[in-house]
Amino acid sequence: MRRVLVLLVVGLTRRQLGPDAPNLAALAKDGFAAPIEPVLPAVTCSVQATYLTGAPPRVHGVVGNGWYYRDRAEVALWKQARSLVQAPMVWEAARARDPKITCAQLFWWFNMFSGAEWSVTPRPAYLADGRKLPDVYSEPPELRRRLLDRLGPFPLFDFWGPRAGLPSTRWIVDAALDVLATEKPGLTFVYLPHLDYDHQRFGPPSAGHPRSAEALREVDREVGRLLEAARRDDLEVLVVSEYGIEPVSGPVHVNRVLREAGYLRPWVNLEGSRTPWELLEPGACRAFAVADHQVAHVHVRDAADLAPVKALLERTDGVERVLDAAGKAAHGLDHPRAGDLVAVAAPGRWFTYYYWLDDALAPDFARTVEIHKKPGYDPCELLLDPARPLVKGRVAWTLLKKALGFRYVMDVIPLDATLVKGSHGRPPTSPEDGAVLLSSSRDDQRDAFAATAIHDLILTRLGVSG
Repeated sequence: MRRVLVLLVVGLTRRQLGPDAPNLAALAKDGFAAPIEPVLPAVTCSVQATYLTGAPPRVHGVVGNGWYYRDRAEVALWKQARSLVQAPMVWEAARARDPKITCAQLFWWFNMFSGAEWSVTPRPAYLADGRKLPDVYSEPPELRRRLLDRLGPFPLFDFWGPRAGLPSTRWIVDAALDVLATEKPGLTFVYLPHLDYDHQRFGPPSAGHPRSAEALREVDREVGRLLEAARRDDLEVLVVSEYGIEPVSGPVHVNRVLREAGYLRPWVNLEGSRTPWELLEPGACRAFAVADHQVAHVHVRDAADLAPVKALLERTDGVERVLDAAGKAAHGLDHPRAGDLVAVAAPGRWFTYYYWLDDALAPDFARTVEIHKKPGYDPCELLLDPARPLVKGRVAWTLLKKALGFRYVMDVIPLDATLVKGSHGRPPTSPEDGAVLLSSSRDDQRDAFAATAIHDLILTRLGVSG
């Protein structure tokens, strides 16, 4: 049995393997690099579930970063329980062939109660007074205590939100180096999120923003620390990405389109108060969308509305195509969790979750980092609202209130979706700009890999295939 380290460098593409990424480029030169043919949608949870199971979404059921739970009439995103994946994981397949194989799962998704010997993933503490404190979940529990003692608190607010940046990736690398040295797992997964941030804020390096190129240099240095440990301990290395981020020029407000056509009905909360707002009640809607980057799952209550809703979306500017039952089956997305229709954005466009028509009626959480209340993904959470006067001072004042134990609302997120400059989810226009695989070994080299083939490649590199 060989020991294998699998690094997930979010947003990495083959086009980026140049002077700004010398460690990754050297790995590809010594071994090989090949594009990964994506699944739809090319978003974090769906792609990771495919890599870990070798199955498409129609089998593992992870149709996006979240989905509509019809029995509860609720949308839920970013849930972490391994039981949500309806297929065996790669470490389960490996153990069936060699019971001595151990696994560490570090910040890849579906990490909680996963059966891996060692796992670490973000798990904030939500206090009764409304505060959110950084923390992590670990298995075994004492691993959390050891890492916090050695590394300090996990920098949660550098993992997602306007501050998201290098400290979170650096903490993850430090944790991975600790686990590799102490536990010596046979199979180790490490998730490095850094490129996701500035490439969504400013577009990928090809868009020309200097921060995007600097982010690539920064993550390459962190990868270099892991590659050094891998060489020292004779680990095989696989690097994968989930998708490439493409430049975008504007959003598509799919739920507003459905609302204006009479399909979506919001609920007005706090009617008559000083600050009323509108809430989306999915169960009350004839049709609504769970927006997820460049893909939107559209749920249609009555079959008679399917054809007119499909026609409405197909003539909406910024929508490339709308998949019905046959289209979903053709893309391996025909699972009960998927929308009745699935809209795919045109190149350079992406979907918001916005359903209100007047920003004065946007819910209070719309202007905050709130990944569990919004009925769709919101990349504006990476930004501070430039229209708010003295917004950084507002942040500082709010943090002071937090430190003093007062309740607070960090309402500094913009509602101007045109500020977002990068997105993903649709198939890339070129394989050079999509997900990529790098291997430290030239064995098993081929021109391209299906996303479903990564599972078997991991087993092969472990030496337990067949």
